[in-house]
This record gives sequence, C-alpha cells and structure tokens, in this order.
Amino acid sequence: MNDKSFPRSLPAPADDMGGRNMPAPSEAYWGAPNAFDPQAEEPPVPISQYMWVLKRHRWKIASFTVACMLAAVVISKRLTPIYESTATVDIDRQMPTGIIGDAAMQMSLNDADEFLATQIKLIQSDSVLRPVAQELHLADQAGQSAARMPQGVTAADAPVALKSLKVTRPSNTYLLQLSYRSTDARLAAEVANAVARSYLQHTYEIRYRSSASLSAFMEKQLEELKAKMERSSQALVAFEKELNVINPEEKTSILSSRLLQLNTEYTNAQGERVRKEAAYKSVKGGSIEAAQTSTQGESLKKLLDRLDEVQQQFADVKVQYGVNHPEYRKAAAQLAEIQRQVQAAGANIVQRVQVEYEEALNREATLEKTVAETKDEFDNLNARSFEYQSLKREADADKKLYEELVTKIKEAGINAGFQNSAIRIADLARPAVRPVFPNTMLNVMLSAFFALLLSIGGAFVADALNNTVRDPEQILRMNTEVVASLPAIRGWRNRAQALTAGGSNVAVIPADTAGTTFSSYEEAIRTLRNSILLTDFDRRVRTMMVGSPSPSEGKSTVASHLALAHAQQGRKTLIIDADLRRPSLHRRFDITAPTGLTDVLTTGIDWHDVLVPHASVPDLHILPAGPPSRRVADLLGVGLPRILEEASAEYNLVILDSPPLLGFPEPLELACLVDGVLLVALAGSTNRKALRTAVTTLNRLRANLLGVALNEVKADGESGYYYHYYSAKYYRHYETSASNF
Repeated sequence: MNDKSFPRSLPAPADDMGGRNMPAPSEAYWGAPNAFDPQAEEPPVPISQYMWVLKRHRWKIASFTVACMLAAVVISKRLTPIYESTATVDIDRQMPTGIIGDAAMQMSLNDADEFLATQIKLIQSDSVLRPVAQELHLADQAGQSAARMPQGVTAADAPVALKSLKVTRPSNTYLLQLSYRSTDARLAAEVANAVARSYLQHTYEIRYRSSASLSAFMEKQLEELKAKMERSSQALVAFEKELNVINPEEKTSILSSRLLQLNTEYTNAQGERVRKEAAYKSVKGGSIEAAQTSTQGESLKKLLDRLDEVQQQFADVKVQYGVNHPEYRKAAAQLAEIQRQVQAAGANIVQRVQVEYEEALNREATLEKTVAETKDEFDNLNARSFEYQSLKREADADKKLYEELVTKIKEAGINAGFQNSAIRIADLARPAVRPVFPNTMLNVMLSAFFALLLSIGGAFVADALNNTVRDPEQILRMNTEVVASLPAIRGWRNRAQALTAGGSNVAVIPADTAGTTFSSYEEAIRTLRNSILLTDFDRRVRTMMVGSPSPSEGKSTVASHLALAHAQQGRKTLIIDADLRRPSLHRRFDITAPTGLTDVLTTGIDWHDVLVPHASVPDLHILPAGPPSRRVADLLGVGLPRILEEASAEYNLVILDSPPLLGFPEPLELACLVDGVLLVALAGSTNRKALRTAVTTLNRLRANLLGVALNEVKADGESGYYYHYYSAKYYRHYETSASNF
C-alpha cells in the first residue's frame, strides 16, 4: 500500500488493527468535550421548525379537523333537541313592604347585589320548587338514590332541585330571568311560569307568616303589659290621694312662685328695717339736723324756717324798740312759742320714727317666719314630687307602650293581608320555536377549533418526541458536516435508485445507466462524489468506507451508486463488499459469482481472481463478499490491509461497504484502514444519539470522517434539502425546452 492509503498525519499500520496508534480514552473523549458530549444542550427550536412541522402534517391536520367537524354534525343531528323558555321577574326595591305604619315608610337599603343574590337562592330552594315539581309531575329531583337513602327516608323526602332551571340576573338591572330547558317546548314554558308564580306566592306566605307570628307574639305580651299599666296607674292615684293634691307638680310650681315672692318681700323688709333703724338711731340723739333729714322732718323744716323768720323779726324789734317796749315782749312771746313748737315737733318726730322702726322690725320677723314655713312646705312637697314623677313616668310609659302595641297589632293584621307588588312577573315565558341545544354550527366551530388545537399540538408533540435526524443543523452540532442530501425516489424499475429503509425491493444497476439519465438522485450522488473527492488536494482520498450507525439506512445503495458515478468519469473504481455478515452488493449488481472476499480471507486465493467487472461500465469492478460468515468477519483486520494496499495502487478509488458501526467490531477496524469514512444516515429514521455515538467513536479512533450523507430526504422536508428538487425541476424544464426545437 502506498502512502496515500492513510492520512499523512497518522503513522503507517504496524499491528493487527492496521498499525494505527490508538489514542488514550481521555485524549479521545476529553479533547473536545463540547463537540461530542451526548448530553450537550441543543439550541432552541426556531419558528421555521414549527412552520415546517405544520406544513409537513398539513394534510393530517386538515383530515382530522374535517373528520371532527363531520362527527360533530352527525352527533348534533342525532341528539334530542332541547328547548328553553324564560320568565322575567321584576323586583322593585322602592316599593314599601306594608300599606300602613312604619312598613309603609320603610326605604330600601343600598344592598342590591346581596338582596338579588338572596332572591336567586330563594328561587332555587325546595319550598319554591317542590310545589312546581308536584304540580307538573317533574321527576328531575336531586337527591340520593333509593339504594343510598338512610333507613326510613324516601325519595320524596329529599330536597327538590330542578337541574334544568337556571336563574340569572342581567347586569345593572333589578330583573331575574328564570330559564328552564326541556325536550318539550310547552313544558319548558309552563315550568318557568310555575316557578315564577311559586316564588311570588312563597314570598307572600313568608311575609304573612312573619306578620302573623309577630301579631301572636305581641298579643301574648299585650295582657302582661295591660296588667302592668293598671298597677302603675293605681299607684299614681293612691299617691295623689296621700298628698291631697290632684297635681303635685302644679302645686309645687305654686309654692315655688310663692316662696320666690316671699323671699323678695322678706329681702325688701330687711332693707326697710335697716333704713328705719338708722333713722331711729339718728333722731334718738335729739339732733335737730337728724330729725330734719328724717322722713318726718318736712313739718319741722317749716317750723325752723318760721323760727328763723321770727328770730329775725325779734332782733329787729329789739334793736328798734328795746326790751321794755310792748312790741319787744310780743315778739319775745312769739319767739318762745315758735321754739316750743320746734321742740314739740322734734319730740313727735322721734316718737314716729320709733314707731316706724318697730313696725319694720315686726314685719321683717313675720316675713322671716312665713318664708321659713313656706320653704319647709316646698321642700317636703318637692321631696315627694320625685316619687310622684317616677310613678307618673312609669304609668305614662306603660300606657304609651300599651297603646303602641295595640297599634302595631292592628297594623300587622292589615299589612299581613296586603299583597305587596314589589315582586311581580314582568314577562311570562312562552314556548320556544327553535331549540337551544344542540347548536350544530357552534358544535362544528368548537370541534374544528379543538381539533385544530389537538392535531397541531399532536404534531408538535410528535415532532418534539422524534429523536431522529432530519435537519442538517442537527448533524452540524455533532462536529461534522453534511456532504450530501439524497432524495427519496418512488419509482424503482429501470433506474438506478436508492433502496428504502427496511424495503424488500432490490435496486439493480441496469446497463442503460451509463447513458444520459438525469434524476435527482443521480445528481445528488454526483454532488456527493465531488464533495468527497474535491475537498482536500493535499490528502486525496484513495480508499474510503461507507457505513451507517444502524442497519437498513441505505449505505450499500449509496456505496453502489457512488462507485458507479465515479467509474462513469472514466476512473478505475473498485467496490468491496466488506459486510460479511449480511452482504448485499451481489443483489444490487445482479452478481451470481459463488466466490468472494470470504474465500480470499479463508483460502488465501488472490483477490483479483474473484473480481467481477460491471457489464456496462468497464472501469467499475466489484469484489463481492461471498458466502456470509460471522467467523470470517474476524479476519478482516488481518487480510484486508494487504488488499487495500494493492488495490489503491491499481484503482483511483476503492470503496468499502461495511457493516453498521454500532454493535459490530469490523467497522472499527475498517475505519482505521481507509483514508476516509462516509456515514449514511436515513432522514427521519436514524436516531440522533446513534449517529452522535458513531461520530464520537470515529473521532475517538482518529478516523478521517468525511461527513454524513443524509439519505431519503423527502420533498416535504426542511428548507435545507430543497436544492436537489430545484435541480430536478431545472433539468425537467431543460428537457421540455429542448423537445420543442
């Protein structure tokens, strides 16, 4: 074997495994941990992936949706129609609950939501629904079954609940809508109206029973209150007799006014007595000036004025006539008389002032005594007045309470018979013309919506659970490349085609394939050939192995077509069937030779003697596997290096069709003997973990991994696969244009 049989960076074979120096496991695995780590986290799925999933499964989604819609139509048509009737009840919160009394003046509270919620629960109560169920013979009663009923309890004892009854309140209204559903439209209307009437009757009975109960209670209390009122009135009358007054309060007022008046007079008398006492003490000393200033000094003043006048006359007479003149004696006698009168008047004034003083003193003492007596009488009466007032208040309160209770009893009796119109039926229910169930259009739309959701979700889940290789980007994450995408071909006869995974048909390379048959698959094979042989001029590939991670992934078909495409260029090509466990090249090339590589390894015959030339392509030679044998497979590592060394000198390209890489030891030996390894993965079938493991193994062996060929790519695949179909379309357009000339 020449130097080109192995990569220049590796040493020549030196042992049974081809002479390659195996790297340490740590070197192989830890050299690039992110590149080959099976647990490495994959990047998020792009939106284009979801669009591709929808496009790929569009017909399945559409079929499932249409099937669900048809099923909805069929089921809706087979269902029993149900009709709904609605009665409307108006609740007037401004209407008083009574016709007289406090109930007639009662105003509504700001509790509309709580009140209407209470009324809804009341409508759904057993007291309202039981008369309706008994009247219309409704069997829709909620309760325990007869088998689960406690001992001694019957189904009739269970509370009635009409499951088909619905009570709703339109927003921002005081209306209640009572809707009932039934298969009989007329029965639905009758039940709705009956429930509304039963509700009105029940509210009236509740109010009547409440008023009657209140009246009965008040009548019981009335007798006790009447006896109490009589006892308090009798006690008041007895107390008035004891005081000997009709109205102690009025007499107390009279005594209070009298005492006030006496106090005033007594105060005035004290002032008068003080003045008279001062006057008496003043005139008691005999002073003319004091007597003159007293209340009785007016006459004395006149006498003093007369005295002054007489004295003046007496002085004039004395000067004029002398003491012996009769006029003098007359004037002296007149003066003496006047003086006597003055003295007598002074004495008289003192006596009268004394009398006035004594009268004032006596009057003061009398008033003081009278005030004291009146005050004692007032205090005594006032002390008994508190007891009287207490008795009177008790008597008045008992009388007032008795009168109010009598009034309330009369009002309750009148209001109990008042049929309040605060709750009234605003609109009676009528039999419905169209059923509300089933709604075929709504069911179809809902089935279509949920079918779309379910089918799309199922498609996404199936895609998420699909761990096969479908996208070239998935292969690029494994630190390798996609060298070609091979399309799936449906027609098998008279054409060179790929074998489907697990298929039983045999693709035979016919003689006319050397002509100008341009198929998309042939163009993909040519692309694969150029991608492998034209990539690296320094290390040109002379020997290569075509393998796959698992069986039935199309590696033998790819190897056959690749060898054929290389030979059609006029280059000598040898293809060796190294899958000694399950050979297949002899079927693909329609070879019937009984000998092959097995005989070369076991008997030692020359490998040239078992070569089979292709009938229509002279530059293509096939080395079949011969009879299948597991034991001979162990000899590949011993005999095949010599064959490859000799064949690489004679042929431009030697291709080995190897067994699957996972689970068999031969591919590992072959990978170390060739210049390059081509992995074939079946789109939509090859497991990503299996392919990752195969790539990791080849890198650990330091084999020259040429890349991965993605086989059987379908037309509904992702965008990365479309270029083959574009090329096929291009050639069809070219052939159509050429035929027009």
